[in-house]
Amino acid sequence: MSRLENKVALITGGTSGIGAETARLFIEEGAQVVISGRSEEKGSKLAKELGENASYCLSDVTKEEDIKKAISFTTENLGKLDILFNNAGGPVGAGLENVTQKDIDYGVHLLLASVILGTRYAIGPMRENGGGCIINNSSIAGIRYRQGDPLYSALKAGVTHFTKMSGVELGKDNIRVNAISPGAIATPIFWGGSGVSNKLSAEENERKLKKLEGNLAQAVPLKRSGLASDIAEAALYLASDAGSFVSCQDIVVDGGRTAMFNENS
Repeated sequence: MSRLENKVALITGGTSGIGAETARLFIEEGAQVVISGRSEEKGSKLAKELGENASYCLSDVTKEEDIKKAISFTTENLGKLDILFNNAGGPVGAGLENVTQKDIDYGVHLLLASVILGTRYAIGPMRENGGGCIINNSSIAGIRYRQGDPLYSALKAGVTHFTKMSGVELGKDNIRVNAISPGAIATPIFWGGSGVSNKLSAEENERKLKKLEGNLAQAVPLKRSGLASDIAEAALYLASDAGSFVSCQDIVVDGGRTAMFNENS
């Protein structure tokens, strides 16, 4: 399998969940992958597990300097940047009546500014390389009501729209920009994200995951839970030559969930 042979990819939020599964698949398909994230212990462990084509860069996408650092780390160590997966994210804020300025600031930095700045700093290396592929992790919360709280939903809608607008501007440089909007995917984000899952035993995380998969299966027409591997496969399609004529798009991977709801559901 070599759909990404000789490609170099940077995956933010790559230490667990969708990011880790995508890193694993990209390496299986021939890519060299830099995993970035805030958990040095998990990132280093995963990179070692994935072998010589994986490396880890400590990075917090809520900080502009760390975003620049991760891209510089990739180009300095691997010589180029072909693929950027702006995947890092997580829960932000609270319900509308309880949201604070602190929630808003954190959410904007984590979910939207990280995508904008990641794209901004990837342009130079990709342009020098003759092109590239940027994938932004959005959400069905950005296109349907009650798939997330208002702050999270608004920011994900911003990610999707930014994807389309930046894809138009960067097309002349042969840089394709697309989004993936996952539905309910069984990952630790449902019980507080990696910060919480890191404090639990492997057995407890596995127990929670299996229970979650059963619950999520009842919420989609396909009657199975979405998995991190489903999103990884979508990312592979977009990053590979199979997706070479796809840009400015939002690929919804939700098992049919959005078809079950209208805007007022």
